[in-house]
Amino acid sequence: MSQPSHLEQLLNTRRSVRKYDQSAFFDHDAVKKALEHATLSPNSSNMQMWAFHRVISEEKRVQLADICMGQNAAKTANELVVVTVTPNKWKQRAKMNADIVRSNFNGREDETAKRAFKYYDKLIPMVYNNDSFGIRGILRKIYSFWLGRNKPMVREVSKEDVRVCLHKSAALASMTFMLSMREQGYDTCPMEGFDSVRAKKLLGIDAHDEITMIISCGVRTEEGIYGERHRVANDEVILNH
Repeated sequence: MSQPSHLEQLLNTRRSVRKYDQSAFFDHDAVKKALEHATLSPNSSNMQMWAFHRVISEEKRVQLADICMGQNAAKTANELVVVTVTPNKWKQRAKMNADIVRSNFNGREDETAKRAFKYYDKLIPMVYNNDSFGIRGILRKIYSFWLGRNKPMVREVSKEDVRVCLHKSAALASMTFMLSMREQGYDTCPMEGFDSVRAKKLLGIDAHDEITMIISCGVRTEEGIYGERHRVANDEVILNH
C-alpha cells in the first residue's frame, strides 16, 4: 500500500484552529514566505487584483481581534493576515499584462497573438470598466444574453460578477497561503466574522477594496481543534456526467 504523499499529509493535517498556544515560538518569516507562495496562485486573467495586509503589532492585533467579534482564533493569534481584493487596480494590471503579452509575442502577427492583444486591449477594459450604479454591467448582461441565443457565451459580465470573480482569485491565494503555513508547521483559521468597515479603517485600506477573509496564524492547542473533521459524503458532492 502506497504511503500518503506530502500534499495528502498537508491536506489531512490542515485544520481551522480556533485557539493558539501563545507561549509557543512563532517565526513571522514563515508568514512572509507563505504570502510569497500565495502570490503564485492561479487567478483570473492574471490580473492579480489582491492584497495581503499583515497585522503584526500587538496593539493592532488586539484591536483587530475585537473587530473580529472577539473570536479566540483572532485573540490568541501571533499574526493576522487580511486578504483583500483591489478592483480599482484593473487599469494598471491590464496594462502590465498587455505589455508582457506584447513582449512574449514580439514580432508575431498570427491569430494567437492577435487574440492575446485583443483580450487585454479590449475585452478586459470592457468587463472591468464599471460605473457606481453598475449600469454598464447591466448593458453587458443584455448584450451577452443576445449573443448567447445562438452560440456559447460568457454570461457573468456584470459589476457584481466581476466582484465575485475577484474574490474567487483571492480565495485561491488564501488557500495556498494556509497550505504553505501548514507545511512550515503552523496553523491558520480563515474568518468571515468581522466588522469590515472598522477593519478597513483600522488598517487604512482603500474604500473601494473589499476584504475576502481574515486569516489568523499560530501554533494550535488541543482545544483549538473542535473534534474530528467531518465532511458530507463524497457521492453527494462529486457528480459524474
